[in-house]
This record gives sequence, structure tokens and C-alpha cells, in this order.
Amino acid sequence: MSLPDWTRAYGEPLFAATIRTTAADFDVTEELGFELSGDGEHDYLYIEKTGTNTEWLARQLAGFAGVPAKDVGYSGLKDRHAVTRQWFSVPRWNQPDWASFEVDGVSILEVNRNARKLRRGAHRSNRFRIVLRGPFPDGVELEQRLVSIRDSGVPNYYGPQRFGRGGGNIDLANSWSAGKRLPRHKRSIAISSARSIMFNELLDARVLDNSWNHFIAGDVANLDGTGSVFAIEDVDDELRDRCAALDIHPTALLWGDGSAEEAAPPGHSDWLRTLCKARVKPARRSLRLRVMDLQWQLDDEVLTLSFGLCRGAFATSVLREIASVTDASLEKYS
Repeated sequence: MSLPDWTRAYGEPLFAATIRTTAADFDVTEELGFELSGDGEHDYLYIEKTGTNTEWLARQLAGFAGVPAKDVGYSGLKDRHAVTRQWFSVPRWNQPDWASFEVDGVSILEVNRNARKLRRGAHRSNRFRIVLRGPFPDGVELEQRLVSIRDSGVPNYYGPQRFGRGGGNIDLANSWSAGKRLPRHKRSIAISSARSIMFNELLDARVLDNSWNHFIAGDVANLDGTGSVFAIEDVDDELRDRCAALDIHPTALLWGDGSAEEAAPPGHSDWLRTLCKARVKPARRSLRLRVMDLQWQLDDEVLTLSFGLCRGAFATSVLREIASVTDASLEKYS
């Protein structure tokens, strides 16, 4: 199925652009956000990879170290059609010699040790350097849009990657809610896709009424860059000031067991009932995404953006507020 074109906060895209013309046009660096102990039973590998899938590389590391693939840890899935740097943890039971590890497009930049396996979602943020190829509109209008994004953030939509090629993961969610038994990993994809679509629909409504970036009575607030949330009864000047400073953000629910059906977007009662039956734990996600340290350089028909995002955020949610983007890697490999 085709995905909706969720409402943008800053109006229509200013131009059409192409990304990922080369892998180097999409550069991602994972920022772990905690210190490694320097000892323990896990090797921590800081790896740069080009044109390589995270899960596939984890299996290669497991095979080299002689350990089960399930025991190799990584914090997040990084783009295949990109140059990315991220951490992996591998049990050092067999004391592998990482200087001898060779895979095309893969370089081990650092080896350290830690007591615990690296868990999903453990990193703090990701740093992006993305090249968009134009032509571009008037420079003043483009700069105004970029300044607005830097100062006020963007709607924190789940990106199209979450829903699979052509929205195929949504079809999977529909099959699951209709009673089809799925393998564990596909069931996880179905749950994630269902909750993400419902979140995006709620966020879309908040963007339409211009309340995505400020509080309304009854909201639950999120402390920027953390999982900390707290309920808001009355919106006072202090909360307004903290929200304007991007210190806290309004949130919406990621549905699960016990979520009120009347609060869900219309048309998703089957999904909600199935999420409850599966005892999926409800959670919260910020409606607004702070774009950290946004910088840009425009040179002829090349716009280079550099910025940081908290974990779980999508760079495409930033790009869509600027341009109508074509991903050259999808056309190349379709």
C-alpha cells in the first residue's frame, strides 16, 4: 500500500532533490553516550562500513569469533546504502584476533572491552552528514526554512523505512491482526508498523491544528533526549518557556495493552485489540524532534546538511520539511 503524505510543519517542499547518489552522500556516525569499562567478556568494536547491512555484518562477526549470532550486540540498524560508523559487541570467549578480520567495505576503527552486551537502543544519538543534489530555489527562502528547522525542530514522524518497501510491513500488520500466525521477527515488525502508523496519524492531526510543538491540557511531556515523561494538567508559563527552548516536548501514545480504544485514530480498532491481546506494553514518543547543531553548505547544485538526532529518530523526517526527496539507492536496487 502507498503511505500517506503526512502534513508538513513548514509548508510544501521548496525543491526536488536526490539523495544517496553515492554511499558517501549519506554518512552516519553513532554516538554511544556512555563510557566503556575497558574490561569484561565482550569485545566492543567501532566499525565503519559501506554498502553493508548491520544484521548481515553481525553474522559475519559472530562467525569469525565462533559465537552464536544472537550473542552479537548492536544498538541500532544503520543504513546499507551509506557510510556508517557504529558499535558492535562480541563475546570474547575464543579471544578472536580482530586484526585478522576482513570483509569488503568494513573497517574496524577501534577495539575496546565492556562487561555487558550492547543492547538495542542503548546509544544516545546519531550524527548525519547528508548531501542533497538540486537544483535549488532562492537561497534566502532556503536559509529561512533551515533556520526554522534548527530553532524549532520538526514533527517526529516515523520514516518510510519503518513501513517497508511500498508499505509492505503494513500489510503484514493487517495479516497479523486478522489472526495469521507469524514468526517472531515478523510479528515484531507487524507490531512496530501498526503502532508507528497510528502515531503518525495522531501527529499529523496535531500538525494540522498547529499543536505539535506546544502543550495542550492533558498532554504528557517528554524531557528532550531521554525516556523521561510526566503528565501535564495545567499549561503554565514555565512549561511554555521550556517547550519553546526545546527542553521538553509534547508526546503521543504508542498503543498497547490497556490503551483506551476511543483515543486511537479511527479505523484501527482491530490493531488495538490485537496489541492488547498480545500484551504489548504501551509507551510514549515525542511529537517534536530537535535537530541538533544543524549546519548547511550550499555549493552550486549541492546542499550538504550536518546535524544530530536522538536515537529512534529518522533523518527523512528532517529532509521532507525541506525537499521532495528521491532516494537514488532505491531506484538502483529496485
